Amino acid sequence: MKKVVGLSLLTAMALQAAPVELDEIEVEGKVDTEVIKDVSGEEIKSADLADALFKTSPSVALVRRSGISNDIIVRGMKKDNINVLIDGAKVCGACPNRMDPPISHIATNNVDYIEINEGPFNVEDFGNLGADVKISTLKPSKEFTGEVGLNLGSWDYKKGYFNVSGGVENVRFLLSASTERGGQYEDGDGNTFAEQQDNYIADHATAGGMAYLPSQRDMDAFSKKTMMAKLFWDIAENQELRLGYTANRSDNILYPNTPMDAIYDDSDIYTAEYIAKDLGEYSKKLSLNLYQTEVDHPMSNEYRKSSMMMGVMTHALTTKVQGAKLKNEFELGNHALAVGLDYSLRNWDGKYYMNDMPLSSQYNSIWDVDTENAGIFIKDKMTVDQFEIDMGLRYDNTEITTADTNTSVPDRSYNSISGNILATYHANETTKYFVGAGIGNRVPDGRELYYYDKSGLRIGNFDLKKVTNNEIDMGLEKKYENAVVKAKFFYSYLKNFIAYNSVQKTFDNIDARIWGFDLSGTYFATESLSFDIGMSKQNGKKLDAGNIVGQEDQDLPEIPPFKMNLAVNYEVDPSLLLNAEVIASDAWVHYDAINGEQKLDAYGVLNLKGTKTFGNNVELTVGVDNVFGSTYATSNTYRDLTLIYGGGDVMLLNEPGRYFYTNLKYKF
Repeated sequence: MKKVVGLSLLTAMALQAAPVELDEIEVEGKVDTEVIKDVSGEEIKSADLADALFKTSPSVALVRRSGISNDIIVRGMKKDNINVLIDGAKVCGACPNRMDPPISHIATNNVDYIEINEGPFNVEDFGNLGADVKISTLKPSKEFTGEVGLNLGSWDYKKGYFNVSGGVENVRFLLSASTERGGQYEDGDGNTFAEQQDNYIADHATAGGMAYLPSQRDMDAFSKKTMMAKLFWDIAENQELRLGYTANRSDNILYPNTPMDAIYDDSDIYTAEYIAKDLGEYSKKLSLNLYQTEVDHPMSNEYRKSSMMMGVMTHALTTKVQGAKLKNEFELGNHALAVGLDYSLRNWDGKYYMNDMPLSSQYNSIWDVDTENAGIFIKDKMTVDQFEIDMGLRYDNTEITTADTNTSVPDRSYNSISGNILATYHANETTKYFVGAGIGNRVPDGRELYYYDKSGLRIGNFDLKKVTNNEIDMGLEKKYENAVVKAKFFYSYLKNFIAYNSVQKTFDNIDARIWGFDLSGTYFATESLSFDIGMSKQNGKKLDAGNIVGQEDQDLPEIPPFKMNLAVNYEVDPSLLLNAEVIASDAWVHYDAINGEQKLDAYGVLNLKGTKTFGNNVELTVGVDNVFGSTYATSNTYRDLTLIYGGGDVMLLNEPGRYFYTNLKYKF
């Protein structure tokens, strides 16, 4: 399958090329949704899903933290401002420093397809402010099938994986597992993680304690093991039960421009879904989803020189999310309706240790914070002549409590109403125009409200208000005989946006706005040759920064500059596919300097890949990323994250230099 760069492109062509499941067909028809398909088949370079999305989607920016477990920004939104769901389960990281972002808890070899819904146009899930990323993993098949793969790459990268699926009568199963490890990658100048630190410390001597110990300078950058199991049971002709479990075990993940590394990062995702169809006139489909996600994440300075100076400091954190959603879908005239109840409870806990001994009780980082949400929603989709109109409404009640005994710390309660309307006009069979308006909300998280650093300084702000996004989207989708083009524009007014104040070392509510556009297209020059293009641009401003002491910089943080993805796909014959892609970005000229961001240079990198199949079973892929070995950085240094700081600029982390890889896959 060709890689498609852009927003839900070539719908009709994709449907003619291969059969897909009903839920994918429904997703494909949505003009406001970007769909990235066949992730497990296309993204074989590593388990890092953030890196795969960055290369595939123009609207996704990469936040590089390590060789794996990286984070994403969607349309200038990050952290809790975007939702990440894995098979319907809400996943949260335990690390307040984003070493374990939600998207890092699923490996690319387990992912079927991904939906990126931009804007506040999802009322089914709690906290959808700026976008939601819905990850759908592989499903069991009725026929007995499987795949075994081996991946090798530069800097001693090794990965092995397999999956097997099949069924008997009304029961289907799937089992998948992988193991991988990698050394410290080198940037375009040939510097490893340790050497990038050396270069920074040479000009910032006070950061010397952050360097790796001599005995640890050459250690691997990470190791990772995953396992996924699924069981689908057709209880009756119209009833189905789906059970799933995903485990992630990552060890010794190095974060070179952060004062600590992750000793391990363990996560478990449990899902259960019951589906009943055609129960009556007012229940075309009834579904009940239950899930539990758990993350255990201790980070430490034990590999750094600071451990010899001050002792081994460990920050151990856990988080658990439990959730349930009941949804009923039915039709009433020309209305397709869905009503539902949504519930979730997140617990977040963190504590500091020195030389494996707990610091005194006053040095908890996050004091057993519970965020409990209950919501009710209704959706309506109707067709009137050439118009399709989608509407949604949601009410939320959220209670946040903490076990903090340091002072008289208040619990918080939030209520909100979210809603949206999206109208699509089908001018003809090849042209669609759409315009939508939405309001989305999200509450502060446990870190923003209650966090303490290791010295006991309170960083959290008890008085934070909920964030509200008032957004307008508009655009068009045009199909030609051999091409598809899609363009979108958005304007977002953010009331009480939560921003970090590095001068006061706390979080503030500010009003802000973000506007931007993205453009995607695919052109089939011949049956064998196609071209993909995607580009995006955002601009963000603080509207009332001058009212906050020390926050005169009006540039909103973490707003990536103009980015462009270009790709050429050539099918030499049905057994040989060649791909060349360019990822380019403008320089960061608008950035939040007062809160640690700095100017980043523009860059452009070329990646090459070829895939050869032998018969029906064997597939060989070889590739090289960053062909010309450029030295560049994609992610900035906003001090909402705790990064290495020795006075002046915060330490940047460069992207990998020239990287060779190969994958050998056997299917049965």
